[in-house]
Amino acid sequence: METRLSTTPFGRRSLTLAHVASQANAKVRPADKAVHRWKMFRAICTAKNRIGVTERALSVLNALLSFHPETVLTGDELVVFPSNQQLCLRAHGMSPATLRRHLAVLVDCGLVIRRDSPNGKRYARKDRAGEIEVAFGFDLSPLVARADEIEAWAEEVELEERALKLVREKISICRRDIAKMIATGIEESVPTRVSGQGPASWMAINESYRGTLSRIPRTATRLVLEPLADELAVLADEITILLENHVKAQNLSGNESHSERHIQNSKPDSPTDLEPRFPESRGAIVEIEIEPSRMPQRTYPLGMVLEACPDIIDYSRTGIGNWRDFVATVSVVRPMLGISPSAWFEAQAAMGDIEASVVIAAILQRGEAINSAGGYLRGLTRRAEAGEFSLGPMLMALISQKTRGKQRA
Repeated sequence: METRLSTTPFGRRSLTLAHVASQANAKVRPADKAVHRWKMFRAICTAKNRIGVTERALSVLNALLSFHPETVLTGDELVVFPSNQQLCLRAHGMSPATLRRHLAVLVDCGLVIRRDSPNGKRYARKDRAGEIEVAFGFDLSPLVARADEIEAWAEEVELEERALKLVREKISICRRDIAKMIATGIEESVPTRVSGQGPASWMAINESYRGTLSRIPRTATRLVLEPLADELAVLADEITILLENHVKAQNLSGNESHSERHIQNSKPDSPTDLEPRFPESRGAIVEIEIEPSRMPQRTYPLGMVLEACPDIIDYSRTGIGNWRDFVATVSVVRPMLGISPSAWFEAQAAMGDIEASVVIAAILQRGEAINSAGGYLRGLTRRAEAGEFSLGPMLMALISQKTRGKQRA
């Protein structure tokens, strides 16, 4: 008598149309079609969101595949029949209840088919020659039948991930370039308006830049990030043109000035040449050595501050390797945030130079969350004067926020 394979699950489990469709697809697959089980598993892992399978269910699928004796899945003998105990062991000690739940996920996603025995147990019946005649367990034939579909999904996902990575790289490069070019423009007093055209000031450019950054979500798709990346790229190009035009104008002015000096000094009887020089003792220039800024005893390590406030690094022209570099970078950022000199002097008097600079970096890091940077700094200054402000919780909150953002990503 010919053995009939079960098409419905044992016990109270119900049959769905999705189960029927999965079984129908498995029937019409070519008999000679073969797939590498672990290559197929990697494709499923890549396209897991498209398929709708969870990570824990994938660990169960990995365990099921390990029970098949062949590396290549082909033919009709694709039913594996391990016990729940053995499956739990190979699924890294998963509990039986969790195992059953994730097996159901694999069935519902159409990756495996239940071939339940009359009593619901998993086993194989062999003939007199010792060959498996019929097996009851989980049928892996959907992996072969859907191989082309799943591999196509995996390729699409990989292409999308690569495109997303490229747009994120573009945003990171534009952020770094724009921040450092703005800092250079402010330090070098580069004019932003030429012949009445151009942005009003570097503050206006920075506000436009920060406004674009505020619209970048922590986790976003490529479609959301691409227009923002294009905005930053256009802004970076405009700032580059401003700086290049200024450099060209300076070079032109320098050449003209050099020519004028050359004409003036070409006279042989110039009074300047006949003027006596001062002795070295009277004309020597005294250089005053500035003591490098040292880290106060009660502040936090510079590495911890930069970990909590990494955005401040973008505004440094040569990087931040010590507290002197940090304070110099903050002096560029402070007016960009709209903090008045009086508010800054009060903060320095109450907290000290280093701690006040760390607060500025923290305000920059929080970005649009603070409506008025100057008012916020004055409030912290009053708390510091009353002995109610501590820098530690602010830094730890920023580090924790950064860690949670990485975990969600």
